[in-house]
Amino acid sequence: MKMRIQSLWVAWLAITVVLGACQPHQSGLMLDLEGTAESTPTAEAADTPMPTRPPYDPGTLVDYNAQTGDTLLGLAVRFNTTEAEIRAANPIIPEDATTMPPGFPMQIPIYYRAFWGSPFRILPDGLYVNGPAQVEFDTAAFVAEQEGWFKNFRGTAAQEVLTGAEIVDRVATNFSISPRFLLALLEERTGALSDPNFDPNLREYPLGYRNQFHQGLYLQLVWAANLLNNGFYAWRGGKLIEFEQPDGQLLRPDPWQTASSVALQHYYAQTLSMSDFQTAIGPDGFAAAYTNLFGDPWAEESDHIPGSLAQPELRLPFGPNELWSLTGGPHTGWGEGEPWAALDFAPGANTKGCVDTDRWARAMAGGTIVRTGEGIAVLDLDGDGDERTGWVLFYLHLASDGKAKVGDVLVAGQPVGQPSCEGGESTGTHVHVARKYNGEWMLAAGDVPFVMEDWIPQEGATVYLGSLVKPGRAVVACTCSDAASAITSISEPVDLPTPAASLE
Repeated sequence: MKMRIQSLWVAWLAITVVLGACQPHQSGLMLDLEGTAESTPTAEAADTPMPTRPPYDPGTLVDYNAQTGDTLLGLAVRFNTTEAEIRAANPIIPEDATTMPPGFPMQIPIYYRAFWGSPFRILPDGLYVNGPAQVEFDTAAFVAEQEGWFKNFRGTAAQEVLTGAEIVDRVATNFSISPRFLLALLEERTGALSDPNFDPNLREYPLGYRNQFHQGLYLQLVWAANLLNNGFYAWRGGKLIEFEQPDGQLLRPDPWQTASSVALQHYYAQTLSMSDFQTAIGPDGFAAAYTNLFGDPWAEESDHIPGSLAQPELRLPFGPNELWSLTGGPHTGWGEGEPWAALDFAPGANTKGCVDTDRWARAMAGGTIVRTGEGIAVLDLDGDGDERTGWVLFYLHLASDGKAKVGDVLVAGQPVGQPSCEGGESTGTHVHVARKYNGEWMLAAGDVPFVMEDWIPQEGATVYLGSLVKPGRAVVACTCSDAASAITSISEPVDLPTPAASLE
């Protein structure tokens, strides 16, 4: 039976691919008011009131075409139903399915919620992340061709003077958000790419977040990127189903929405009046700014997460038979809040705090170091040298001395660097590890879990709590490094030169 279901799944995928190949890409809104037909108003239809969803009877089956990155858990939360009911309505879905194939036609039992928001879909998710769609994009060259004030802008970031394009690229890289997305946000908010006249009032708070600790373009973009990722990944993981609009009214994002559209709704709700909010999330807001700069986003292939995504086999990030502690359960990969993509491990030590260690954080799989920074090393697993494509492993809090260099080719088990407190905030020596696939942070306890040597992460009640489990065993995260948090790798040792000899 399982083989039969898998064969049907493959057949449906083939049909979906053929249909997708012979239909034009549609823009803006994919609206299904009766659960059957789709319509796609564009920016020219801005004067037409946005339609609203009907109050569906409980359990009504509605048509839905899977979007890139969809999972059954996320869909169940969005449609106020259960995974079991979705599976019952779609028996073709294999038991071990992870991500849904983009375009896969489904029927979902829906349970109506009041206050569903705008069904206008602003952007596909593949153009939100800093993934394959951005590989050929040159931020500096694009900015230089524009007429706006941004091409001559200079600002500071971590005490460095950078051009506007360099600031955008730095934020795009750290948060893994598309530089084109960030440019469109700046254009929509400030006219940065089209208006040659710089408004001096924009120098301190160009994005409208008036906070003394976020003055200047760089820190304003950091704040915006963090808030956007909170919305994107909370929607993706089924944690965000509602938030307040500027006037205090409750908004529940439309279940058919893209994660990037919800990220923008969540972002604009923090700073805009109600009327400005409605404009920003409609055809004349961000969508128009993006289209004017880069063309119709829905005409571009951007399915960056395939169906049934599987993680490659990974080791624990330290050597065999060494006793380490799980000091942080699922928590943010970068920034604050979402995405809960990372885990923390600390080597055994007699003293707490930021102390030197002779232990090494090691490659969880073979790959090439493609980026380093303060405390950072990024290991690319697909061999193309670009962290925006394929699987990458992100290491943070590595000591500068002895850390692997850009271009180093490592095999699984080879040292990447020594745990420390360098990079970001840290109260003790440890290494922070996370994953990305095609530019999207992968949730540690999501439907494609961060499995290492059969240890599967589980989220805790709050950030940093949680555990690693395997049949008959559990390791519970704790900064106390007690017996319950202790973990040992059973991977095979690697017979390679010492780190100092191989990296000098």
